Amino acid sequence: MDHDTHTMHDPAEVSTGSTHDHHDGDHSAHDPAIFRRKFWLSLALTVPTLVFSTGLQDILGLSGPRFPGSQFIPAAFGIAIFVYGGLVFLRGAMSELRGRQPGMMTLISLAIVVALGYSLAVTVGLPGMDFWWELATLITIMLLGHWIEMSAVMGAQDALGELAKLLPDQADMVHGDHVMTVAVSRLAVGDVVLVRPGASVPVDGEVIDGESDVDEALLTGESAAVRKTVGSAVIAGSSNGSGALRVRVTKTGDATALAGIMKLVADAQSSKSGAQLLADRAAAWLFYVALGAAVLTLVAWLLIRPGDPAFVLERVVSVLVIACPHALGLAIPLVSQISTAIGARNGILVKNRIALEDARRIDMVVFDKTGTLTTGSQGVAAVIGAGGTSDDDVLALAAAVESSSEHPIGRAIVGEAASRGLKVSKATRFASLAGRGVKATVGKRQLTIASERVLTEQALVLTPELVHASREFGAGGATIVYLIEGDEVLGMLALADTVRAESSEAVAALLKRGVRVAMLTGDTHQVGDWIASQVGITEVFAEVLPAQKADVIAKLQAKGLRVAMVGDGVNDAPALARADVGIAIGAGTDVAIESAGIVLASSNPRAVAALLTLSRATWRKELQNLFWATGYNAIGIPLAAGVAFGAGILLPPALAAVFMSASTIIVAANAQLLRLLKLR
Repeated sequence: MDHDTHTMHDPAEVSTGSTHDHHDGDHSAHDPAIFRRKFWLSLALTVPTLVFSTGLQDILGLSGPRFPGSQFIPAAFGIAIFVYGGLVFLRGAMSELRGRQPGMMTLISLAIVVALGYSLAVTVGLPGMDFWWELATLITIMLLGHWIEMSAVMGAQDALGELAKLLPDQADMVHGDHVMTVAVSRLAVGDVVLVRPGASVPVDGEVIDGESDVDEALLTGESAAVRKTVGSAVIAGSSNGSGALRVRVTKTGDATALAGIMKLVADAQSSKSGAQLLADRAAAWLFYVALGAAVLTLVAWLLIRPGDPAFVLERVVSVLVIACPHALGLAIPLVSQISTAIGARNGILVKNRIALEDARRIDMVVFDKTGTLTTGSQGVAAVIGAGGTSDDDVLALAAAVESSSEHPIGRAIVGEAASRGLKVSKATRFASLAGRGVKATVGKRQLTIASERVLTEQALVLTPELVHASREFGAGGATIVYLIEGDEVLGMLALADTVRAESSEAVAALLKRGVRVAMLTGDTHQVGDWIASQVGITEVFAEVLPAQKADVIAKLQAKGLRVAMVGDGVNDAPALARADVGIAIGAGTDVAIESAGIVLASSNPRAVAALLTLSRATWRKELQNLFWATGYNAIGIPLAAGVAFGAGILLPPALAAVFMSASTIIVAANAQLLRLLKLR
């Protein structure tokens, strides 16, 4: 991926998901810097407006500077502020009205237009007190509120920017006998690049030479570095350790894993949760509530104080200002942006916010076995020596015999010996026994790795220990092979689909939360039960055909359970789509990922428990913010209308704007506290 492709996922271009998503002219399309500049200049223009305002001077009992024509200074500066700082709100209102969805911008525009019209009328001779100083402070405070709002939203979208920064602009391409530095955009599939110690991997590829530990934490959320050797896959954006690697390019541009992750994050940030849809409806209704309250306020105060139009108009403007759903518009989108970013940093990629929201209510998690709880590849489950031969000796000798084999069983045995750090002797005269095993000479010993069929053919006798072990592991679905020297069986090796080291921790974490855990597999009941016993699962659905997996999920849902399905294969896609929350393991197929609402960038099932933690924390923050936002309006509108006037409590428009902005700040600050959440 070249650096220029980052612009497709520029955080500034991702929808905030606010109540104004449908309006291309609303403030959410602006850079926070625009509102910052407008705020500071408007603030500078507000100062002389306040100084020369005769209305403010009379209220405060002060005698400010006055000279012929000074009474027009507030009007001049007030109009300038309206044109410079207020037109952005009017443009937003026009966009909302064109979309037939009046909201925050319409309310703000009504307030400042009413204040402007009345103040102009007073300035040209209408009896009363002008609003120039309140108009100026109102617009200035509104600009401050929007600057804070957009800064908070843009800050929450930093996940995309941080991901983009992972990619280097240049790469060291191997060309013949020398290495040359080229732009990453010039690399093509099949090229070979040199990844030096400490450098970032520029593309997705396969290691063809070298060994190193690679840090993939910012992509998968896993803190431990991953050992990479010849044949290992590496991901663009990961950080190389102390070894040099030569990598053959397998994917470039938008096909890389990092590009896919960035797209998922961008899609999630533009989607809406159920709480957001509720907030949208509330904000839309708030416009009509505010308009109705303003009309009632106008009528009531005209009847009560018909001789004081300035006071009446001040109440109407205050109602319109304080009803602006700033806090409500920010309450859910900001929490969603932050939770999406937290998830991305921890390898939890939210494709759809409703899936994240629904995860908090999950009663049961169903794991597919192969590739999810297990690695999907054979590994050595047990090594048992006999006749005085130790387990390690059996494994070392078996690895020597299999060192030239390309069979998965041979590779698994050799890999296990290497992981245990065993010394493996060199074998000669290797030969494959069709359908029976392999044989080779190790030192002066003639050794054979064979199946039970060979034991039967040669009438070889097993020790009681080996008989018991072979029955136990065979019942669990393991493949059993034996190490034979002459007519003596030296030991047994059991190979099975390797259980992920993290699977038991993942199951334990879910059970601790009170979530039921089950396993779904197409294997036999014996195999399913054996794997389940290794990870602590007691509910197993075995011998389930691919087409029946979705039916199992449906039957669980019919019992009233909210079910999450975790899988990685093509045959998991229908079940992922049927589940209340589909969770795809990131190492799985594209079909599985497309069918899921959540994607785990790593293949670590522990991320499922982390997802539930994130979902519940996100929901709590959304509820808290909705309480602050709606509670503020429920109290603020009556006070602005003057219901507490008898008690000496009045909210002038400027103070109403301060309270409105304060509620926005409270909601933004509360959302930021979500960043303190620890998922692991």
